[in-house]
Amino acid sequence: MMPSEHYSQMSLVFRAYFGQDFDLFGNTIPEIVSCYKKDNPQERHNELINEINYFMDEHPNDLDSTFETKYGAEFDPALWGHTTASFLNELNRLLNE
Repeated sequence: MMPSEHYSQMSLVFRAYFGQDFDLFGNTIPEIVSCYKKDNPQERHNELINEINYFMDEHPNDLDSTFETKYGAEFDPALWGHTTASFLNELNRLLNE
């Protein structure tokens, strides 16, 4: 089980890849995820998938507010046309391709 305060790959993805300078990695979600996948070994992809799943399982009733608290200063799924849940599900889908 992962400690609830520790989501290192999620922090990396939302602060770096989808942060202020996201366009260094791509202009669409698939392009950015593809860049992440090229930059990181499969082991990190699996960690990110596990972190996303655990985060969603840990916060079924407060997903939006917890996500906003942890990552809202760097990233907002609504700016990409998603809810928190739909964005995390899309990341999982792309990471599993």
